Amino acid sequence: MTIAEVEQGRLRSPFFPRQAELDRLFRWHEWKGYASADGFYDTTLEYFSVRNSTGVFDLTPMTKYRITGPDALDYLNRLVTRDMSKIKPGRVAYAVWCDDEGQVIDDGTIFHLRQGEYRLCSQERHMAWLTAAAIGMEVSIVDETEDVCGLAVQGPTSFSVLQAMGLDGIENLRPFGLTTFDFQGTELMVSRTGFTGDLGYELWLTPDKAIELWDALFDAGKLYGIMAMGTEALEHARVEAGFIAAYIDFLPADVTVRTGRSRSPLELGLEWLVDFKKPNFNGRRALAEEKRNGSAWRLVKLDIEGNKEAHNSYIYAGKKGGKNIGFVTSAMWSPVCKQNIALGTVQAPHGKVGDKLYVEIYYQREMHWSRVMAEATVVDKPFWDPPRKRATPPGPY
Repeated sequence: MTIAEVEQGRLRSPFFPRQAELDRLFRWHEWKGYASADGFYDTTLEYFSVRNSTGVFDLTPMTKYRITGPDALDYLNRLVTRDMSKIKPGRVAYAVWCDDEGQVIDDGTIFHLRQGEYRLCSQERHMAWLTAAAIGMEVSIVDETEDVCGLAVQGPTSFSVLQAMGLDGIENLRPFGLTTFDFQGTELMVSRTGFTGDLGYELWLTPDKAIELWDALFDAGKLYGIMAMGTEALEHARVEAGFIAAYIDFLPADVTVRTGRSRSPLELGLEWLVDFKKPNFNGRRALAEEKRNGSAWRLVKLDIEGNKEAHNSYIYAGKKGGKNIGFVTSAMWSPVCKQNIALGTVQAPHGKVGDKLYVEIYYQREMHWSRVMAEATVVDKPFWDPPRKRATPPGPY
C-alpha cells in the first residue's frame, strides 16, 4: 500500500500528515481499516531508536471500548480471567478473555479511568462478543476507536522527552499507572504502558489536538534521538520482550475452524492471569479442568545456537530421529541481546525451563538452500528486560 492508495480511501490517523512527511519507504498495511506504516526510514534505525533513544509508534488504529455503568466491574470480572476488583482507578491491567471452552479470544489492556469507568484496548474488533457477554447486566459499551488517538513513546530517553515537553509530575508515574495532564486546553492521558519491554509511555487524547501533540513531542525530543517507527521495528521489540501477538503466536478462538488450533491462557504462559478464587468467568470450568489434568501445549521462549533466524521452523525433541513436538511462531536475531531468539509452541510435557530442544532451520544464501538442526534452550525470562522499565522515577538518559 502506497501513500497514494492511503489517500484514496483508507482511514487515516490524525497523525498521518506528519507521518507522510517523514515516510521514505512507502510501505503501508491495513490495520482494522486504518493505514499503518511498516516503517518510515529503515527498520534497523527505527528498532535502535526504541532501544537507544525514543521510538514513537501510532496506536490510533487500536480498538478502544468505553465500558461504564453500575455493573461495569461485575461485567469485566465475568468477561476476563483476572480479578479486576484489584485494579484500582488510575491503574492499567493486562488481561485475556476466553470462550466457554477456555480458549483465548484475545488479549488487551484495560484502563480503569475512574470509579466505574473503563477503557478496553485490543488489536481486534469484539463488539459482538462484548455485547453478548453483557446480557442481563446494566452496562454500556461504546466503540470509541475513532474518538481517541494514541502514540506509544518508548525507549530509554522517553521519560526525558516527556519531561522536556512540560509534563510535570511524570516522574511519579509507576509502571501500569495512568495520569492526566492539560494539553492546550484538552485532557492528555498518559499511561506507563507499552509493547516493547522497555521504559515507555502511551499518550491518548482527542484527534483535534493530534498534530499539536506530535509537534510538541518531536520538538521536545530533538536532543534525545526521537524517531517515528513502524510495525516492523515494533515487532522486533515485542519478540525480545517475550510478548505474544494474535494471529502470530496464537489464533483467536472465535475465528478457528479446526479443533486444536486455538490456545488457552495456561498454554500461552498466562496462568498468572487466571484467578480461580474470584467468581465465575467465561471459560472457568474448562480452565479448572485443564489445570487438574494438564495442558496439551506449552509456549516456550527459545535461545537458539547460531545466527540463522528460525522463522516458521519445526521444533524437535532430539537432533537425530527426534519427535516433531511443535513449531516456532516468532523469531529474530536480537541485535541488543546478541542472541538468536524465538517464541514457539510445543506439546506438553516438553518445553520445561532448561530443556534442550532442536530447531530445524532452512536458510538461503545466493539461491542455495541449506538446512541446520540448531540446539535451542528453553528459558523463562524475557530476552530484553532492563531495570529502567520498572524504575520510579526513571533516571535521565
